[in-house]
Amino acid sequence: MKRIIKTDDAPAAVGAYSQATSNGSLLFTAGQIPLTTEGELLADESIEAQTEQALYNLDGVLDEAGATSADVLKVTVFLDDIDDFEAMNETYADYFDDEPPARSAVEVAALPKGVGVEIEAVASLE
Repeated sequence: MKRIIKTDDAPAAVGAYSQATSNGSLLFTAGQIPLTTEGELLADESIEAQTEQALYNLDGVLDEAGATSADVLKVTVFLDDIDDFEAMNETYADYFDDEPPARSAVEVAALPKGVGVEIEAVASLE
């Protein structure tokens, strides 16, 4: 059975999607961008600051579902410039410092609201 995850600890969905969904065993998050819960967009900040905010948002969604970063199995990182990979990776490595999940990182033509990074995850709830 599908469960919708919604929290005030991450930016509200701004379209026809949920912050996350779960079947009880797995959690699938929507992509998190560097947007604060107060609506401040960090698109002009460094990629490190953008990555930190996106991961902070991801944390809020995970927490609402009863998970932590340790439960994350797979992450996909979307970058609008692959040259930002190393800087993003430094911040990312601090977040997933012990037993990091599998990850893909891809460059895309553009991201919502002109941000430099978007991060989505799949986590285990068991």
